Amino acid sequence: MEKQALIGRGRTADIYAWQDNKVLKLFNEWWPGDSVAYELKIARIVEAAGLPVPAVEDVIIEVEGRRGIIYERVSGPSMLGVLRARPWKARQFGRLMAELQAAIHRCSVPELPRVATRLQRAIQETPTLPSLMRQAALKALEQRPDGNALCHADFHPDNIIMTEQGPRVVDWMTAVKGNPLSDVARSSLILRLGEVPPGTRGRWVFNLIRAAFHSAYLNHYLFIRSAMRQDVDAWQLPIAAARLREDIPSERGKLLRLIEESIKSTARVYA
Repeated sequence: MEKQALIGRGRTADIYAWQDNKVLKLFNEWWPGDSVAYELKIARIVEAAGLPVPAVEDVIIEVEGRRGIIYERVSGPSMLGVLRARPWKARQFGRLMAELQAAIHRCSVPELPRVATRLQRAIQETPTLPSLMRQAALKALEQRPDGNALCHADFHPDNIIMTEQGPRVVDWMTAVKGNPLSDVARSSLILRLGEVPPGTRGRWVFNLIRAAFHSAYLNHYLFIRSAMRQDVDAWQLPIAAARLREDIPSERGKLLRLIEESIKSTARVYA
């Protein structure tokens, strides 16, 4: 079969329309085959768990020498897109994001790799992280309690599609198991440090909206999961250090300052 119209393009894959209201996620030739297989595995797991995700076909196909996965086509803007159009709904959407993430964390998937293992590898492989910061981040990671909760590990408003049938969570290739508060800490970091979307007018207004969204998200999650803010904050150092591995130029300076502040804060606690 031939792919149809291109409807999206990402770093690792292109999205094409497919027959019967489906889409083909066609990976670039350089993307490893085992990574494609892993994404299909995760997609099947989260669908079987009853989470609000696109349905997936249980097969990897090849089109023009590239591997692909066929998903249900979900139509609608991302939560981020809706938030930009309706900023007065920031707190409502923040609470919705918290509820979706809490539902994810109620699932347990034993066969997934551990979040601590992935964070450790990222921290060790980050070339821009000074040695002393690396040691502090690894030590902080060792002190964090483990867990078996399903974690998306890249959960933010642009990975939530607002369809007429309700929200759908996409892009599960980073999913792991572990302490759910590590997942919350990463989401919190992305919300606070992420760049303002291109074309956004009134940067300071958007930052106010983002702050309201983040506050509503974090407070609601802590409430519904009976969690403590300091336990989320305790993940900030290893999460920020691992985030450096993604090499996002606009975040590098912010992350290094955040890591330094976290180390100083930890030192004051144990002084």
